[in-house]
Amino acid sequence: MEFMLIMNLKCVILDDYQNVAQTMADWSTLEGSVDIFSLTEHIDDESQLAEKIGDCDIVVIMRERTPFTASLFARLPKLKLLITSGMRNASIDLKAASAQGVTVCGTASGSEPPMELTWALILGLARHVVQENNAFRQSGPWQSSVGMTLSGKRLGLLGLGKIGGRMAQVANAFGMQVSAWSPNLTAERAQECGARLAESKEALLKESDIVSIHLVLGERSRGLIGRDELNMMKPSALLINTSRAAIINQNALIDALRENRIAGAGLDVFDIEPLPKEHPLRTLPNVLATPHLGYVADSNYRGYFEGAVEDIQAFLAGAPVRQLK
Repeated sequence: MEFMLIMNLKCVILDDYQNVAQTMADWSTLEGSVDIFSLTEHIDDESQLAEKIGDCDIVVIMRERTPFTASLFARLPKLKLLITSGMRNASIDLKAASAQGVTVCGTASGSEPPMELTWALILGLARHVVQENNAFRQSGPWQSSVGMTLSGKRLGLLGLGKIGGRMAQVANAFGMQVSAWSPNLTAERAQECGARLAESKEALLKESDIVSIHLVLGERSRGLIGRDELNMMKPSALLINTSRAAIINQNALIDALRENRIAGAGLDVFDIEPLPKEHPLRTLPNVLATPHLGYVADSNYRGYFEGAVEDIQAFLAGAPVRQLK
């Protein structure tokens, strides 16, 4: 590690869409050791990305905005340290990183921002906020919708981890009934969170007025909600996904929304990000969507980039922290 203390390393922060990464932490502690710059535009093409960052020793990435595959690692022979926000990133090939001799580290990540955004989507759909706001600004009809009262309705949670547990607490404050299901969920855990364990996934889908997904993407959860599952939901029900797009069959969801087999969907995650301009989810009237903003909040961003500075400092000292393996 001694050569790192003598020569300046080059560090790039990828996908800094808001151009705020360097204001969210004190990067000055790295002056004299690391030269830092940000890329605010997403580069989807692997060859173009490798050309742009090929001379970098350190790369800081935001969640899963840019996948780091074996082929990309092979194009980055100078790369020594890869830092991701959070402690889990399914778009990093950790085996390829290890084979290339790249250290991969993470940062802290809070559950409050995605939980809060989930409620923004639920409330926005339930009270037709966008529709009414657009009419208000465009001198349209004064009141054109009838909202859904949350009190007394049933919220079905697929997943009851940190975020799901907080969702249940807020739902109880609204006076909602709360059911939860996941493959390993116990009645005791559900009760601790103020929820009732549903008999099955199917039972939860059939009985819920709002279904919200809070599962980690894996082999068991990929495609968990398909055409059959969507058909089980009430025609008046809302489906919310701030977890991962692949948990829902996207084509089946689009069909269900087009045919009004469910009342609406609140979405923050998509199979392609950024979502193509011509994608049907951009135009369906019963979709309320945000561009993967669940984790994009001041507290998380400070945690991410302060953590990135700490990761770099520890790496330079020869004692990496928060390693992903």
